[in-house]
Amino acid sequence: MKRGLSAFNLVSLVLGFAFLYLPILLLVVYSFNASQLVTVWGGFSTRWYASLMGNRLFLDAAWVTLRVAFLSATLATVLGTMAAMALVRHARFPGRTLFSGMVFAPLVMPEVITGLSLLLLFVAIGFDRGFWTVTVAHTTLTLCFVAVVVQSRLVSFDRSLEEAAQDLGCPPAKAFLLITLPVIWPAVAAGWMLAFTLSLDDLVIASFTSGPGATTLPMRIYSQVRLGVTPEINAISTIMIAVVAVGVIAAALFTRRQETRRRADERLAAQDV
Repeated sequence: MKRGLSAFNLVSLVLGFAFLYLPILLLVVYSFNASQLVTVWGGFSTRWYASLMGNRLFLDAAWVTLRVAFLSATLATVLGTMAAMALVRHARFPGRTLFSGMVFAPLVMPEVITGLSLLLLFVAIGFDRGFWTVTVAHTTLTLCFVAVVVQSRLVSFDRSLEEAAQDLGCPPAKAFLLITLPVIWPAVAAGWMLAFTLSLDDLVIASFTSGPGATTLPMRIYSQVRLGVTPEINAISTIMIAVVAVGVIAAALFTRRQETRRRADERLAAQDV
């Protein structure tokens, strides 16, 4: 059997990676450009990172973005996990199809429509736009992604383990925390990480639902770009890429470690039997 990539597959792979990552690589390289002109290389320098540390507008926007992303990802993980359990554990209940459609609707709904509808809702109920409206909007956006990830793990979960614990007198809530949650934890962590990165990246929905004092970093960058791209924007974008990359790598390592531990436990259990 012939092993390795063929020339066609190798060229396709290189072109695919170049299409995806070459613009990001150029942005990172030019964030270390000493010149004030974005497209003219003037030598290596970290001056724009130092300048960024004194830019209060960018720092405030970054702080708002991180808080919104953390809170919305946490809320979306809790609600998305509950929704996934309802869909997997209760295959038939009145309104299940409607409930499933409502949970997964944001996956296919244009962000402009989602943002506009949330704006109308907040105006209708008299809720002042600000930090919490952006958090609620991002929770609505990312909840469905968490539900998809957790649901895929729950489908393959052997529920007899949880039922055995309950037969021995363990309350349902405690059985979930001690039996089910440790097994599905990699999926829950992956869902939280996905929700966190989606919130960091969102511009459209935040533009509709933000208010005074709640300008997120993508909104700040977009408003600055309209006046012209500066090296500081390259620097802050590079920092965002680094934060997301570290988070994704950490989540992948954590998931791999949990999966390895689960397989080892299963092998030990099989040997005992």
